[in-house]
Amino acid sequence: MPYQPFAKSDRLGKVADWTGATYQDRRAANKYSSLFGSGTQYAYYHEEDESTFQLVDTARMHKPMHQRGRFRMNHQRNMRNRERQKLVQQQQLQVLSKSAKGRERERLQQVRKWQKQMRQKFDNKGQVGQVKNREASVNVRPTWKVLEEMDFPRLGKLSLPGITEGKDVYTCGSIEYFDKAYNLVTCKNEKPLQRIIRIFHKVTTTDDPMIRQLAKTENSVYSWDIIVQRVNDKLFFDKRDDSEFDLLTVNETAAEPPHEEGNSINSPRNLALEATFINHNFSQQVLKMGEEKHSFEKPNPFVQEEEEGEVASVAYRYRKFDLGEDVGLIVRCEHDGVTYGPNGELQYISIKALNEWDPRTSGGIDWRQKLDTQRGAVLANELKNNSCKLAKWTVQALLAGSLG
Repeated sequence: MPYQPFAKSDRLGKVADWTGATYQDRRAANKYSSLFGSGTQYAYYHEEDESTFQLVDTARMHKPMHQRGRFRMNHQRNMRNRERQKLVQQQQLQVLSKSAKGRERERLQQVRKWQKQMRQKFDNKGQVGQVKNREASVNVRPTWKVLEEMDFPRLGKLSLPGITEGKDVYTCGSIEYFDKAYNLVTCKNEKPLQRIIRIFHKVTTTDDPMIRQLAKTENSVYSWDIIVQRVNDKLFFDKRDDSEFDLLTVNETAAEPPHEEGNSINSPRNLALEATFINHNFSQQVLKMGEEKHSFEKPNPFVQEEEEGEVASVAYRYRKFDLGEDVGLIVRCEHDGVTYGPNGELQYISIKALNEWDPRTSGGIDWRQKLDTQRGAVLANELKNNSCKLAKWTVQALLAGSLG
């Protein structure tokens, strides 16, 4: 009988292991090997070809994604449980002083805060990359005849070269002077936002009495539309009366835009209402209210006699642009305030405000920590998250000829 040398200290393993996945760790590669080495008694020698021979698959088995790192997570969880039990036992054995109790209370609060942030991180992990199907502002009917289709890349390449500067046709309303003391506001020298009761008019084009006498962007994510009405050889671009066209969006172009629905304070609509409310009050608070105003040649065309309340500081400039080929464009522009330049000249300004809502979900930049020391980083983050809103404000300021 053939004899295979062995030692009593050798460990008995499996009868057969076809995958080899058991011994992935090199330190355990020789766990079940013999101390004397293997003999040649049972070695296989090829003598003749067998046509029935089949190769056994020895490829390494890949674990699913949901199983990878499970051992590490379980190990960390067990370590935390043991440390927690050890801490409880120590607290039961010793009497803490008043200051020690305060420090322990703060430490537990930090632990609970960290655990809450980790739970939110893992809860939101499955939502990253999900594409939400948003409702269109206008449903395309199958009976409509398609005249032309234009995609966003083609739309972004369009330009109107040779457009001259617009000419003022009418200037209406009155505006207050800007209070330069607000240029010195910082996180340490802060001023609370006040609630200012004033009337803002957002009138569509065809309801504008001055227009009677006489947009588009590829960055937008939310659906919107405008109404085009043709009267003889004139085209009027209007907004719908029941639309939310004038609401200011928040983080519309961010990698993870607001997705909560319902009555949550972080729902897209509630955030837009908050941003609009902030801009209305901020644009009036930074002005020298109650002092001398700068008035234009015509009064505010939207003020009615039966209207009660103070009208907001706003001026309207109706400007005409020549687009060529006998096409003219009249735009109603707005100014929020006026100030004096370095040489004493009048400068019309447009006052807008960006607001912080949740630094954990809006780029991770805390304004109170970064705004005074790293304003460029805050602005770059807002340019990325609100590119559509900032583009609208920029176009409005350029058309009106005002400073931002």
